[in-house]
Amino acid sequence: MEIKNSGDRLRQLMLERGLTPKALASQLNVTPQVLNNWFKRGLPARAAFLAAREFQVSVEWLETGNVSFDGPPAPYVPPSNATMIGPIDVWDDDTPLDDDEVEIPFLKEVELSAGSGRTAVQRSSTRKLRFGKMTLRNQGVQPDQAVCVTVHGNSMEPVLPDGSTVGVDLSSTMVRDGKMYAVNHDGELRVKTLYRIPGGGIRMRSFNVDEHRDEEYTAQELVDKNITVLGKVFWSSVLY
Repeated sequence: MEIKNSGDRLRQLMLERGLTPKALASQLNVTPQVLNNWFKRGLPARAAFLAAREFQVSVEWLETGNVSFDGPPAPYVPPSNATMIGPIDVWDDDTPLDDDEVEIPFLKEVELSAGSGRTAVQRSSTRKLRFGKMTLRNQGVQPDQAVCVTVHGNSMEPVLPDGSTVGVDLSSTMVRDGKMYAVNHDGELRVKTLYRIPGGGIRMRSFNVDEHRDEEYTAQELVDKNITVLGKVFWSSVLY
């Protein structure tokens, strides 16, 4: 089968898993007609994220066929009844870092003055998350350019529920269409899928399109509304 787009790669995954189109449509919670359209035309951004998560492959591979810092397509591992043997290491804030660990700070919204309602985005001096250095290296992220952001609200559901945590590469601010970025919107921390529009503007898109419409800003509006792209999301977790 000649592979041309994300629809072809989704069909390839279906065949490798031994699924029928009907079973795949049910697994992705879409109708067979929608699935057939994806096979023909490729997957929209939201569907690509959901399918990549479902099949444990990288979005980059599903969309382009390339293996990048987002990670290679993961091998399929059949379910098993394996049990864990041996102890689990438990650590807290007082546990020393291993040689291959670093602590990544969180960004937070800080109120500028009492009662004003205005906020600014700053690094937290206390809240941090541990990452393995190899994890960051595999993503092409320098430890001093990595921060974490907590997702608030339902705009990025079901991919990123309220309370999810994302890792952000502050050195990667050039917008690549369809990728997720952290944005400082006049002191408000937001995580959105971004697209470039002519003239240097950007379009912000949520996964929950039923409740959150696209937002478009021209280059001048980005300045006037104090909107800054902080960096590209390279990691996420829904454990909170």
